[in-house]
Amino acid sequence: MTTETAAPAAAPTDELTDELTAALAGTDPGAAVDMLRSMLEIPSPSGEEGPLARHLADVMRGLGLTARIDDAGNVIGETPPRPGPRIMLLGHMDTVPGQLAVHLDGGRLHGRGAADAQGPLAAMVRAVAAHRAFPGQLVVVGVVEEETPKSRGAVHIGQTLARPDALIVGEPSGWPGIVIGYKGKLDLEYRVDCPATHPSNPVEKATESAAAFWQDVLELLGPEQGHASFATPGATLVGMRGDITEAHLDVSIRTPVGFDQDGFVAALRERDQVRGRDGRLSVVNGVRAVETERRGPVVRALSAGIRSIGGTPRPTLKTATSDMNTLAEVWDIPMATYGPGDSALDHSDEEHILVDDYLRGVAVLSTALGELATLPTGSSGRAGELGGVS
Repeated sequence: MTTETAAPAAAPTDELTDELTAALAGTDPGAAVDMLRSMLEIPSPSGEEGPLARHLADVMRGLGLTARIDDAGNVIGETPPRPGPRIMLLGHMDTVPGQLAVHLDGGRLHGRGAADAQGPLAAMVRAVAAHRAFPGQLVVVGVVEEETPKSRGAVHIGQTLARPDALIVGEPSGWPGIVIGYKGKLDLEYRVDCPATHPSNPVEKATESAAAFWQDVLELLGPEQGHASFATPGATLVGMRGDITEAHLDVSIRTPVGFDQDGFVAALRERDQVRGRDGRLSVVNGVRAVETERRGPVVRALSAGIRSIGGTPRPTLKTATSDMNTLAEVWDIPMATYGPGDSALDHSDEEHILVDDYLRGVAVLSTALGELATLPTGSSGRAGELGGVS
């Protein structure tokens, strides 16, 4: 890893507007930027989040929150429990591999995770810390392994923590953006073995069976399949390897709301049997698409936060998948995804976040938490398509 020596407290690139200054009440902008920078300087690829989790637990305690690390490695910070609503803010600590040099240049903070998604997570921590007197309870969570197929951290949270009254998931939406829906995801593994034979033998070889299986996937999804639309499924051949006797495919399918994942897997297995192949199809992971209400309380609260600093809210639908999908399967509550940062920079060698946008994200979340303070406890609201694939 290559990093610069830590700089003095960083300042935003532009003079803060009166609206933004008011919305950031209780937050030191320079300290907030330094906090994010300290996070980026700790490598945290999926499966190696431990050092960052310990650092974040210390940071949360320093900001007046109670903090702990659970059995999955997630870090959990909380304000004191009070009679009002329990609001959870959840982002992921892990990044894709490939650490980038951490540096501040022209109002841009560069580093792996700056956008996806330590910028949004840091903004959540600072917003929660500014609301330690919240009339209910605020819970901020940094989860592990979101960048892996099984989202182990979010799954563990859904299994072990009490259902909150509302949820904000941290991903880069752009500071005026609110993600109200994500496609689902179906990760498949296909293996096939064939007897050894001469290449000129007309019998189907393992590689040919695997190639035919991929064509079956595309045919069953239909001619409109692709990743350009929220309303249609889209398949990606993630990996392939093999030879005449043995072949292995990894396939990822993004699915729209209402897509019958179980039926699709059953149809693939039936085709394999009909064509006389002895392939082994496994479901690595499956989560349904989720689409929340545009007028739901979390979307309204975030919209109020965006307007409070002069922005125009932009509700969007994403063709990717996030931990919002994972938690919508277990919690039927109001939710949405929000975070500063440009998602077009996710996983790229140019990953960075605009310092001003990061501070705007803190302000939006802080105002949104104030709006959610009066949310009724035990509230419910259908988040989207529920269920899984066995």
